[in-house]
Amino acid sequence: MSSLVVVGAQWGDEAKGKVVDLLAQEAAMVVRYAGGSNAGHTVMAGDLLLKLHLIPSGILNPETTCIISDGVVLDPGVVCEEIEALQARRISTEKLFISGNAHVVLPYHKELDRLEEERKGLGKIGTTMQGVGPAYADKARRCGIRVNDLVDADRLRRRLDAVLPDKNFLIEKLYGAPRLNEEAIYAEYRRYGEFLRPFVGEVGSLVSAAAANGRRVVFEGAQGTMLDIDYGTYPYVTSSHPVAGGACLGTGVGPHALDTILGVAKAYTTRVGEGGFPTEQTNAVGDLIRERDQEYGTTTGRPRRVGWLDVVALRYAVRVNGLDALALTLLDVLSTLPEVKICVAYRHEERRVTELPGDPEAFGRVTPEYETIPGWDEDITRLRDFAQLPENARRYVRRVEELCGIPVALVSIGKRRSETLILRPDLLGRG
Repeated sequence: MSSLVVVGAQWGDEAKGKVVDLLAQEAAMVVRYAGGSNAGHTVMAGDLLLKLHLIPSGILNPETTCIISDGVVLDPGVVCEEIEALQARRISTEKLFISGNAHVVLPYHKELDRLEEERKGLGKIGTTMQGVGPAYADKARRCGIRVNDLVDADRLRRRLDAVLPDKNFLIEKLYGAPRLNEEAIYAEYRRYGEFLRPFVGEVGSLVSAAAANGRRVVFEGAQGTMLDIDYGTYPYVTSSHPVAGGACLGTGVGPHALDTILGVAKAYTTRVGEGGFPTEQTNAVGDLIRERDQEYGTTTGRPRRVGWLDVVALRYAVRVNGLDALALTLLDVLSTLPEVKICVAYRHEERRVTELPGDPEAFGRVTPEYETIPGWDEDITRLRDFAQLPENARRYVRRVEELCGIPVALVSIGKRRSETLILRPDLLGRG
């Protein structure tokens, strides 16, 4: 097995960072293929805790090449801070490469993001206001500024001269906000370009060559399937393609290069922002789970909405991603609950449905149908074999497999690498 795509199977925040970090220990390359600084991936090795937004989660392995590819929209201020923070901790960034064709998030993207959310009021999307959506919009409108422009001072000046007047017109005339200062933007972003220039190049050929030569490549997704711009709960979605197909779109490798698709799902469900959430628990159970795992956004700090596991949505993720296996994370968070629930179907207009409604508005009106499994009291974080788990915890995992129709390849029972139970090493390229 030479390549593996790690994709979020829910609404993001599924602990993909931990899974990628674990897989990166045996990988030649980790490639971030989509999204922007609105993603937050938490990685823990020993007592070292990293919260990354743009740099691939394989960065802790000095032997792994880490690539930010074409499909990412890059906030240069964020990535510069992350590089400096890594270097201050003596973590090597020598094998970090950034695509020159990745698009850049600029101050006007963030300002337009903020102003539009304020204008919508109660109808807001719930964006992180990191400028990601407006940056992708400019990419589609063919007026974006790319990293190759950023690292060339003359090109950066020409591109700002061409684009900023239109943005300032919108900011001033449509929203009634102050114009942005081009000289200040140019000076700040020129510094970013100078800092990032040594990391920038044509990365597509590196990824394709690694995959073609049988080297192990891990493609790291951001956000989750249910936030995909086409296949998520539109319009409460992100602006990119978190699904597995995004690994091809964002890197330039063909589908034949993708050997295994691993979906990462929490043992429960969370989402940030607006939109339908059938299993949401706005009660003591939801509050307990949120506080137990500190379910607050890595990027925004907003409290995440918490609910029971939704396997109707998971089966949808299996289908649209072509998932081969699941990584089930945060099972330890459910410990001590007297019972745990799994949503196995929805009720919609007095009908029982087991597939995700094609109309997102209909999705917002469904009610969940649950199956209940007795809980377990034990602290499972110190266990190192699946057979050692309490019977009800094992039963829960096996029931998820049955309902989703694919195997669970690993179970995460804590934040550390060692707190991971490998059930199917063959599906992770480890056996």
